[in-house]
Amino acid sequence: MSDLNRPARLNRTLLILTGVVLIAGGAFAVGTHFGKIPLLAPTTTLVPGTAMPPGWVWYAVAGGAVVLGLLTLRWLVAQPVRKPKSRTWRFDQDTGQTALAASTAVEPFVAEVAAYPGVHAAHATLGGTQDAPVLAVVLSAEQDGDLAAIRAQITEEGLPRLRQALDLDELPATIEFRFSAKTGSRLQ
Repeated sequence: MSDLNRPARLNRTLLILTGVVLIAGGAFAVGTHFGKIPLLAPTTTLVPGTAMPPGWVWYAVAGGAVVLGLLTLRWLVAQPVRKPKSRTWRFDQDTGQTALAASTAVEPFVAEVAAYPGVHAAHATLGGTQDAPVLAVVLSAEQDGDLAAIRAQITEEGLPRLRQALDLDELPATIEFRFSAKTGSRLQ
């Protein structure tokens, strides 16, 4: 189930690495400026001389910038939420075959969950095959919504009904909570 959000580990690693490099660079610059790190004297120039660098330096800097830009674009492309691949399910019966789109199968479940108290919006994707189905649910909860109660209601009411409707013994599910800027209605 952890494969539903593959970029998460890469994101955390890159963010930690970037943070460590920036903190170390900042500490080095401040320590050098105040003379606490005697590696460089505070009065020395950053680069020796005032002449322009050789031509190859500009090409190297431009190439490095292009590579860094492409890596950044690749990172951005990897960010959208990964959903399990949705398929059309086929039910063979004595009278014929029925095809059911997985997105159609979860619509009543999504409508039911969206009506739960504390839920602002709900989205679900039913993926996998009939032999190995997986359900990914993304809920937008209100600020004052009780997440434990919402999760309990889904596992005790919503998921059993969906499993019964799809004639499944088991339906592994992941639930991702996001918070909405809206609060629930209040009685005064």
